This record gives sequence, C-alpha cells and structure tokens, in this order.
Amino acid sequence: MTTVFLTGFPGFLGSALVERLLDRHDDETTVTCLIQSKYRSQAETKAEEIEAEHDAEGRIELVEGDITDADLGLGEAYDDLQADSVEVYHLAAIYDLTMDREPGRLVNIEGTRHVLDFAEGGNVDRLHYVSSVVVSGIYEGRFTEDMLQEGQQFCNYYETTKHMAEVLVQQRMDEIPTTIYRPGVAVGDSETGETQKYDGPYAFVEMLLDQGDNAVIPAPRGASDAEFNLVPRDYVVDALGYLSGIEESEGKVYHLADPDPPTTTELIKTFGEAAGKSRTIVVPYPKGIVKGLLASLSPESDLLKSGGLEYQTWGASFDCTNAVEDLEGSGIECPSFDSYAENLVDFVRENPDIDEGAMN
Repeated sequence: MTTVFLTGFPGFLGSALVERLLDRHDDETTVTCLIQSKYRSQAETKAEEIEAEHDAEGRIELVEGDITDADLGLGEAYDDLQADSVEVYHLAAIYDLTMDREPGRLVNIEGTRHVLDFAEGGNVDRLHYVSSVVVSGIYEGRFTEDMLQEGQQFCNYYETTKHMAEVLVQQRMDEIPTTIYRPGVAVGDSETGETQKYDGPYAFVEMLLDQGDNAVIPAPRGASDAEFNLVPRDYVVDALGYLSGIEESEGKVYHLADPDPPTTTELIKTFGEAAGKSRTIVVPYPKGIVKGLLASLSPESDLLKSGGLEYQTWGASFDCTNAVEDLEGSGIECPSFDSYAENLVDFVRENPDIDEGAMN
C-alpha cells in the first residue's frame, strides 16, 4: 500500500493538512505521520477525530520517531516506509524566536537534512517543504520567491535555522522533485479564529483587551511604513493542499503571504476596532533607545532574543506572484486582514488560557 509521509502532526498546520491529503488521495493510500512519543496521546485523539469526520478509518498511521536521528528514529521500519512513500511533507520544526542554538540546529537544520535523505533514497514523486518568509531576515525591499541567499542578516536563531534549512533543500532540488512553501506570520483560522498558540501579533490583542475604551499601544518609529504580513491558518493549509496537488508546482517556491498586507500601525488600529475600542492611539518610540535600555537592564530578555522589535518595522515586503498565479481559478486567495481580525480577537477573548507552549 502506498503512503504519504508527513512530519509535524498533530501540529497547528499538520493536522489540518492531513485532512486535505486524505480527501485528495484514493482509499488505498494512507497518510503516515511521524510523531514524537510525548505527543502520542494527542496524536491518537486527533487522528481518530479526522478519520471519523472524513470516513477514513485506518487511513492515518502513526509511527513514533525523531527527525534529529539519521534514520528518523524508525529503526528497522525505515526501509519499508521509505519504499512505500510516494510523497513527503516536511512541516516539523521548532518555532520559537527565542530558541537555544543546539536544539534549533538539531531539529530545524539536521532534521531537514535527514528528511531530505529519506525522500531522496525513496525516490518519491515530490517533497513538499514548509519554510517561512523569515528566510528574508532583515532584507530591505521586495523579496521575491526566487530569492534566498542575498547577504541578509538575521534577527534571531530561528530565522537563521529556517534559512539554512531551506538552503539545504534548494541544493538538492536537482535530485529530489521539490516544492517549497514560505508562509507569512501564521495566525488563527479566518472563520473561527481558532489557534493553538498566542504569540507575535497576539501581544497587541492582549494589550488592547487589557485597556478601556480608549487604548494606547506603543510601536517603534517606522511602524506606519512597515508591512506586517499575517496569514490565517486556513489560507496556508488550503493553498498548500491545492498547490501540492498540481504538476505545475514542481520546482517552485511559493510565498503564502498576504499580497496586500497592512502596516504595523494599520494592524494595531484594525485590532482596536475589532476589540470594540472607540479610539486606538499608536504611540511611536525610538527603537534604538529601547533596545539599548533592554540590553542594559536584561541582556537575555525574550524581546531582545526574539528580535520582536524588528518585526514591527520589517523592511522586507513579499512578492507572491507564483502563489497568486497558480491559485487562480482554485477559489483560494488570502483574505484581507480586516475581514477576519474580529474573529481572531473574539477567539482570544473567549479562550484566554491557551497554552503558550502548544505544539505548532
């Protein structure tokens, strides 16, 4: 029996993608998810839910392993699974802007190398690799889908590892039929607001909900000119599910980003409207002085380690030509931020205790 091999289950994107893969493939094709043992119970529950909803009993197989091992932790099962796999989807990564170097290197870089070895040795029809727009680092200007190594610097080690991992993937595209997807900053579902983790732009939402009718939000100078590129989970998964199923996507890189994103200031004010504020005032401050103050008071602060201030004045904008052109006619397009901002805010208001350490 043939199978589709996937890493990153039961994560935020991986769980939703499995549903698309079951629907696309015939009943004789399974989806094999490589899971960490600590997520076994969560993965079993999620797999049972998906199988019941999609009348796909027995079509999701869970195998325990670890992408940091050369054999993916599969042992004797490695060769048979490699031979049976017709496609590989690599989503697993540590998504933590304050990550330590060694676990980041092992998972995001070496883990990707091991998945590449698995895909090449099995002669799969396609490898689908989920990268990120953060491979642009602090590049200034229009960052296109065919750009990668532009001499850019990076805000944190997460960005560095994602860039280095994509370099590995692109170096082997002559040997492995590959498609690369670079999502923008992923937030909750555009219809329900559902998410597994509050980070990044959710800090603005939490600050707004903690204030009264008139809210004051600080942002670095330049926030009114810098794009803040958000994408809802359903767009990323729908686009990935569609693009990975067409022949034209082989060899391409896709920016699954908002072609017309708000500026940081616009994003904050839109969140304010969604939170029901009569007035949202964005107060600019000098980023350099704040960074210097933080460094003197707390050199290891999460805000400094994450590069969080840099994202609010991101110098890069993202060209989405490949994605827009190849999604044309599919009915899939990135919704405008103002059309779903209220759903994100409502979800936060109704679910204040989401676990910040949730798997992504």
